Amino acid sequence: MHSSYNKLMIGSIRGKVQYKSGSYIILDANGVGYKIFVIPPLLLSLKQNQDLALVIHTYVREDQISLYGFESLPELEFFELLLTVSGIGPKSALGIMSLAGLEMIKSAIVSEDPSVFTKVSGIGRKTAERVIVELKEKLRDESEKVPVAKEHSDAVDALLALGYTQQEARDALKQVPKEITTLSEKVKIALKSLSK
Repeated sequence: MHSSYNKLMIGSIRGKVQYKSGSYIILDANGVGYKIFVIPPLLLSLKQNQDLALVIHTYVREDQISLYGFESLPELEFFELLLTVSGIGPKSALGIMSLAGLEMIKSAIVSEDPSVFTKVSGIGRKTAERVIVELKEKLRDESEKVPVAKEHSDAVDALLALGYTQQEARDALKQVPKEITTLSEKVKIALKSLSK
């Protein structure tokens, strides 16, 4: 089945954003409009007629061929890694990647925190645990480099409880130096930058 589509595998597309919808864009490359699904944070940042280059995953099923686009190769590779988990289709994988930065999501897998993934609609606890079990070893080598997601997630919750928005909490925590890992220190430094 898949072999007949090999000629259609697209590696990357560069063009102008012709149109954007709730979950996809139409990218005009030399007069051909490609419908490409992208993560919401990227979708929100794009403007009409903007030049854009994306690396592409071509998703092939009996009844459809869909294109999923990413700004970087690590994002594409992580998306393809998520698709290897049974129960995770491209929509769920995009949902997971919309939750936080790539490093933070990898960290949640390595530190075995399924609560991060159950925030995606259609992903229950069992599927979230499967993501962790199946990908933890593959990401183990990178665990030295990634921040601890559990602490980050708790710090976000602490700031939300104090009345800040999700966006404010995320932006403030970006200011916290990477070597600060304890929850109370993280929250203290974040509050300092929020009160400026």
